[in-house]
Amino acid sequence: MRVGMFVLAAQFPGQGQEEALYRAVRSAEAAEESGLDSVWLAEHHFVPYGVCPSAVTLAALLLGRTRRIRVGTAVSVLPSTHPVALGEQAALLHLTSGGRFSLGVGRGGPWVDLEVFGGGLAAYEREFPESLDLLLRWLREPRVGAAGERFAFREVEVVPRADELLGGPPGGPETVVACTSPGSVRLAAERGLPMLLGMHCGDEDKAGMVALWRRHALESGRPREEVEAAGHVSAGVVQLADRTDAARESLVKSMPGWLKQGLDAHVTVDGRHRVMRDPVAYTELLCDLHPVGTPELAADRLAATAERTGITRFALLAEGSGDLAATEENVRRLGTEVLPLLG
Repeated sequence: MRVGMFVLAAQFPGQGQEEALYRAVRSAEAAEESGLDSVWLAEHHFVPYGVCPSAVTLAALLLGRTRRIRVGTAVSVLPSTHPVALGEQAALLHLTSGGRFSLGVGRGGPWVDLEVFGGGLAAYEREFPESLDLLLRWLREPRVGAAGERFAFREVEVVPRADELLGGPPGGPETVVACTSPGSVRLAAERGLPMLLGMHCGDEDKAGMVALWRRHALESGRPREEVEAAGHVSAGVVQLADRTDAARESLVKSMPGWLKQGLDAHVTVDGRHRVMRDPVAYTELLCDLHPVGTPELAADRLAATAERTGITRFALLAEGSGDLAATEENVRRLGTEVLPLLG
């Protein structure tokens, strides 16, 4: 079982953006101090839901401040950046960290980001596969050119080469894909890339996506040993207390205000209708799905998810209280009280 943190740098009502970012950095440092496996960093633009606009930049800072823990993006939004630029940054972090960097990528949403960064709706609706394939080529080949619908350029030298890590595995940094639909599951499976599955999904949904990924991967000719060893990641929420009702109360008190403020701030690029979640009901759903309660209950829920889905890697949001001291204590308890119960 590999348990890590999912860091949003969430800006709660009444907080400044520097406060949110400082809490993100400190909680990641606490994760290493507490023996957790990894830190996964979210990326958002123009909204207080998460105030980190560049997961790779924050990853660079945290890789410099830590010595053991794996740091990954969850996710870098491909339609808002050039795959070659992201590939260069990923290779740099992979090589300079001794292989501790994981690159998570995703399609994002139909947000105004697409207008600001110039990708347009096509980058979101049609061109994600082209972007992903160009990124993977950049991480694996010595020279790369492109002649696609979105990207076309002469062949150039890849510098630095991500596959030149001394003593490390071949193929550059681990790359995972955020999957929310059968189409994205198939896309990841055909390329042999593990999935990052969202915290809004329950075990049954995640088990179904793992089974679908496995079927597509085998049908596309991926080696069986590679398929069986796929390191999918399950995102979730963790909140620990001596009593389960106290842990739930902490989140129900703090998270709805953040969710409403943060999700309401998203603006679609084309004015399409958005279906908004009820923030209180969503918080209660997250409490029901994830390790929210006593350390014993948290360990039981993580073990049950692993058994039902086959997923043994977790990225858990620990900042749901919105308070720095409480977040650090939550991370500490996760490492010292929950991990030992998982063996």
